[in-house]
Amino acid sequence: MNGYQFRPPSLGLATLGLSLATFMQVLDTTIANVALPTIAGNLGVSSDQSTWVITSFAVCNAIALPLTGWVSRTIGETRLFLGSVIMFAITSFLCGMAQSMNELILFRALQGFFSGPLFPMSQTLMMAIFPREKRGLALALIGMVTVVAPIVGPITGGWITDSYSWRWIFYINVPIGIFAALVVFMQMRGRQEDKVRNPIDFGGLALLVIGVGALQIMLDKGNDLDWFSSHFIVSLGLLSLVTLIAFVIWELTSEHPIVNLGLFRDRNFTTGTIALVLGYGAFFAIALILPQWLQINMGYTAVWAGLAAAPMGVIPLLTSSLIGKYSHKVDLRLLVTGSFVVIGASCFMRAGFNLQVDFASIALVQLFMGIGVVLFFMPLTTILLSNLEHHEIADGSGLATFLRVLGGSFASSLSIWLWDRREIFHRAQLNDNISVMNENAQHYLQQLGGFTQRNLAQVEGLLQQQAVMMSTIDYFTLLGWMFVGLIVIIWFAKPPFFRAH
Repeated sequence: MNGYQFRPPSLGLATLGLSLATFMQVLDTTIANVALPTIAGNLGVSSDQSTWVITSFAVCNAIALPLTGWVSRTIGETRLFLGSVIMFAITSFLCGMAQSMNELILFRALQGFFSGPLFPMSQTLMMAIFPREKRGLALALIGMVTVVAPIVGPITGGWITDSYSWRWIFYINVPIGIFAALVVFMQMRGRQEDKVRNPIDFGGLALLVIGVGALQIMLDKGNDLDWFSSHFIVSLGLLSLVTLIAFVIWELTSEHPIVNLGLFRDRNFTTGTIALVLGYGAFFAIALILPQWLQINMGYTAVWAGLAAAPMGVIPLLTSSLIGKYSHKVDLRLLVTGSFVVIGASCFMRAGFNLQVDFASIALVQLFMGIGVVLFFMPLTTILLSNLEHHEIADGSGLATFLRVLGGSFASSLSIWLWDRREIFHRAQLNDNISVMNENAQHYLQQLGGFTQRNLAQVEGLLQQQAVMMSTIDYFTLLGWMFVGLIVIIWFAKPPFFRAH
């Protein structure tokens, strides 16, 4: 039997198992963030040292992703998925058991590595078990998980850490992982797969590990170390640049490449991947800065900031299945264009916020952006996979996911850097124009009760708030125009986007 035509005994149960594993993996990329201060205090290390809990996961996850296609061809897609789920559950348990920061960083690195294949393998297996006319629905369901999990992560992580212990943010993966593995095993055990035993491309593997590892550490630590004023960051940048150039040359000339870069010869894969990486990077930038602005400038707690951002997931949760079911009747480029228009418009709406904006206004903009989000992942993924043969889907999914994750890392570093720089710029401008010699400033201070230390500190705090607010307005305006520019890219894709493989 051809594995691609396999139908599980229960399509619903198989989908549940695959989706749960993906949800668990995506959730884990954000759930630990809010617990870092607690983890640092509990294990007796500084906050700077605790960030390696995030960095180690991200580095090893980024290394594993592009290897997914090669490993799946070698041991089989179902076996790779099940092995990854089981090892993810085991390393999650070890993270919860860690007694020192070094142990936790090691186990998080292993957890990140084993989590790498979960998303692309879930996507590949969903494409394999769903009938051709319902593959849009399969991709829509995976896309919904990708959107909802990062929203749930910080809220869940904060609640678990406050109510129980930070260790439980890792322990909860164990029963979920076991359940997902059992369900998928029972549903997929009759699926036959062709395996290919190619020689291991040790040269490509070494260059990939060094290049991606150096790049990911540079992106994670760049802001903390003031970027290229740090010799460490400069060294990492040069190492990653030279190594990744050598990696591309090596893989394009290798007889058995470990990463199939030849996929970029396909127009739809290239166009879809570029749009996915840039669009996800901009989307990630919204999700990153909005909660920080709410906490730093608006006085929200972490939980309330998460609740303000959460409505973004409502529309994807309710309508993903409908989009997936009927998307084949519409030009997917129109759906992606609609996505970019809506998300861009939501950015311009945020650029109109001020310090008096209320919770409801923020939540409504997030709800509106959900319309754009539901039109984002499924159409773009369908476009980039549309011309690939079945044996190329795991390669394509792994490579596109790797670049999407890397795009998120770039967005994270650049967003914080830009946001901070614009705040410094606006603060300097405000200082130049507002001083005790300014008549308006004198009048304001007199209304407060005179030139006392307390009143001057109050003015200082107000200037800081305004500088952050102005920086946030600049930031969202830039993101809005970026989404407008992305509309041009997607129209380089060429129909048809649905076909039998």
